[in-house]
Amino acid sequence: MALSRRRGRRQTNVWPGFVDALSSLLMLVVFVLLVFVFAQALLARIVSGQESELDVLHERVAQLTELLGLEREDSERLRARVAALKGERAGLEDRIAGLERRRVDLQGRVGALVNAMEAVHRGFAGEYRRRLAAEAVNARQAASLDQERRLSAETRAQVALLNERIAALKAQLEEIARALAVARTREAAKDSHIQELTKRLNIELARRVNRLEQYRSEFFGRLREALGNDPAVRVVGDRFLFQAELLFTSGSAELGAEGRKRLVQLARTLKAVARRIPADLPWLLRVDGHTDRRPIHNARFPSNWELSAARAVAVVRFLAAQGIPPERLAAAGFGEYHPLDPADTAAAYRRNRRIEIKLTAR
Repeated sequence: MALSRRRGRRQTNVWPGFVDALSSLLMLVVFVLLVFVFAQALLARIVSGQESELDVLHERVAQLTELLGLEREDSERLRARVAALKGERAGLEDRIAGLERRRVDLQGRVGALVNAMEAVHRGFAGEYRRRLAAEAVNARQAASLDQERRLSAETRAQVALLNERIAALKAQLEEIARALAVARTREAAKDSHIQELTKRLNIELARRVNRLEQYRSEFFGRLREALGNDPAVRVVGDRFLFQAELLFTSGSAELGAEGRKRLVQLARTLKAVARRIPADLPWLLRVDGHTDRRPIHNARFPSNWELSAARAVAVVRFLAAQGIPPERLAAAGFGEYHPLDPADTAAAYRRNRRIEIKLTAR
């Protein structure tokens, strides 16, 4: 009986110590987990900041690429004009070449006529000398002398005819020279006109880009104030990014109530800025639809292209209904081919499902 009591007291004394040790161990585990969670949150914040900076850089590169595309379109039109002028220049050069060949041919003919005239002169001189010799030697050769005189008269007639032909050829050469001078003057004028058009085009392009940049900054500044600090709406470079879940349900192109509310704010801001944009400035609000890489295939949307395009069109139609001029709106669907995050994770999929809105030149 006494032994049983001693065992009972020993068990009662050991159990509280075991509970204290287990509690301490549990607190230690909880502390380690809290430290680990805090470290993970800090690391995620650092990585997110770096990704945001990378996104800004990517969007800036996209902006520069688009501006370069506009400049290339204007350059293509200028190249077409330059090609037409070059074609006219080639025609003038061909005509000049033809005139040069004609001038060379006429010069050859003139040289041949001059040589013939000199030969005739030499023959006439020989005949004249022979006539004088014949008159001095024998007066009885009068009949022969008369015949020689008739020949000399024919020779002088031939010389006069050759002189007339030479004068006509010289007049033609002078006319050809004047035509060459006029052609060269026209060619120089066209080259100067091409250079002036190129200079004016570059100046006008730079002026319009700078003017649109001012209104674009004002538009995005006002829209940023209207939308506030919403994590589902981001400003990356020169465009606004709306997460697809904010505007549409999964696999749908129908605008939700929250999305309509945000787009009303956007339309109101755009109309306020558009009233200050000059009428001659060709601005355009472009709406781009993007999806993640997971494929969709149903009766309405055979692929992600159709889904992204339908969402962009839905946004454009809603903005037009809010009073934005339709000729100032454009919609484009990019499917899954322009992701912001190439990772194969749920977070990356969510970032890539987006609607991008950009104020740009037409």
